Amino acid sequence: MTDFSNELWVSSEFGAKSICGIDEAGRGPWAGPVTAAAVILDAGKIPQGLNDSKKLSAKKRDELAPQIKEMAIAWHVAFIDAETIDEINILQATFKAMREALSGLKTAADFALVDGNRDPKLGIPTKTIIKGDSLSLSIAAASILAKTARDEFMQNAHKTYPQYGFDKNAGYGVPVHIAALETYGPCPLHRKSFKPVKALLPTAVG
Repeated sequence: MTDFSNELWVSSEFGAKSICGIDEAGRGPWAGPVTAAAVILDAGKIPQGLNDSKKLSAKKRDELAPQIKEMAIAWHVAFIDAETIDEINILQATFKAMREALSGLKTAADFALVDGNRDPKLGIPTKTIIKGDSLSLSIAAASILAKTARDEFMQNAHKTYPQYGFDKNAGYGVPVHIAALETYGPCPLHRKSFKPVKALLPTAVG
């Protein structure tokens, strides 16, 4: 159940007063950035319908994202590009995005709830929660902002590289994307360290 119990427990147990939820989007795609969001919710003003972004329709996510931004105490979204992903690997790029999302908050957080089971070394007390986007409202809010921001990025990327269908596949390795890669080779947004892309590097386009 997605609720505020984790936030309340952290506040009671650790005396934290500014608790943020952090989640990422885009670890699996073959192209585009990995994105992370950090959100500090106002316990008195929580948008109705918050849930794991994967359990919501695109329309519902698009409705909730501006509500989260308007009602939250603070929020920030960070992008780590494909070139950096290739340099430091996707896991470290995800952690970097999380740290940048945290540091970008206009109100500093003194505790973080992070989706998953790996500590991204944020520099503040952190609790990792497996399937946290389904259990914590703060993480759910972060998951929605990360997902909608990345989807918007890939929609815009489609205008520059329409042959890959980024507006429909968001960079994931679906058949249409695979066929385009085989025809046109990778573009600058592709993660060239990912095996399916790496295999086609000799035909890369600018």
